[in-house]
Amino acid sequence: MSYKYIFGPVLSRRLGISLGVDLVTHKICSLDCVYCECGKTTDLTLQRGPYVPFDAVKKELDHYWEHNQDPDYITFSGSGEPTLNQALGRVIAYIKAQKPGIRVAVLTNSTLLNDSGVRQELALADLVVPSLDAASKAAFIKANRPCKGLLVEDIIQGIQIFAKDFAGKIWLEIFILPGVNDTREELCAIRKIIVSIDPQMVQLNTLDRPGTISKILPASKAELVRVKQILDMDIIQIIAKVPDKKNIGQNRDMRSAVLETIHRRPCTRDDLIAVLNADPDKMDTLLATLETLGLIEARQEARGIFYQTNKNRAIK
Repeated sequence: MSYKYIFGPVLSRRLGISLGVDLVTHKICSLDCVYCECGKTTDLTLQRGPYVPFDAVKKELDHYWEHNQDPDYITFSGSGEPTLNQALGRVIAYIKAQKPGIRVAVLTNSTLLNDSGVRQELALADLVVPSLDAASKAAFIKANRPCKGLLVEDIIQGIQIFAKDFAGKIWLEIFILPGVNDTREELCAIRKIIVSIDPQMVQLNTLDRPGTISKILPASKAELVRVKQILDMDIIQIIAKVPDKKNIGQNRDMRSAVLETIHRRPCTRDDLIAVLNADPDKMDTLLATLETLGLIEARQEARGIFYQTNKNRAIK
């Protein structure tokens, strides 16, 4: 079975073996971040809706569980903002009822956390990873290019309210963009917000794959260390690369796994080998075949050749 709404499992830098669930179609989001690896937002909205039907996700999860080993986490992420789907809480509740031993993580851009209904649904998760890339209006607009009416103050308030009552873990993610949100003034303001949220961990991230705007560059290791020193908190972590070795099994059809993965985020050959635990020679053959068939495209970037699906061709 080829999956449309679940993808992986992948070896996540943060979560171990993680099966992804994508609750919005490409690319629906409340932000159009300049660094987004999924590409430009085509439907910029704050409106919750049934973007992906509950029954369709349930069917794919049931099939996956029947034919594969359980992952460490089921993670809501993917093409856009998962909290925009009004079935989010229902899907999490179904996972918890069917597979109580699997932890649930939600990666969110935090834009809907001021909604009490969204907070109630997220309360069912084990881990929530909210993003906060800016404290000031100027940095917020430059980095995140928000939907009309979104204010950074409201996002901050939403995270603070959610964190106060959430029983699970919160790992706050900050995406560092040199020249955008890394001034000492901005970082000191972010530090005050971190203190008010009191997360278990703060993770510093930066560009690893091509973003929406080509001129946006990743922060260097030295720049990230500088940011960590300014924030000056024990819970700050610079996100590491994927570990080299861990068995995630190869029950999934590799062709489908590759297409599902790069449809959401462009990857290099080495990225795919690492996250899918693939044989290098077989991966080379598969990528060459998919490119010949016109299902994927390759483009040269600073870190290497990145593969992505041909948006003009359907994934089969």
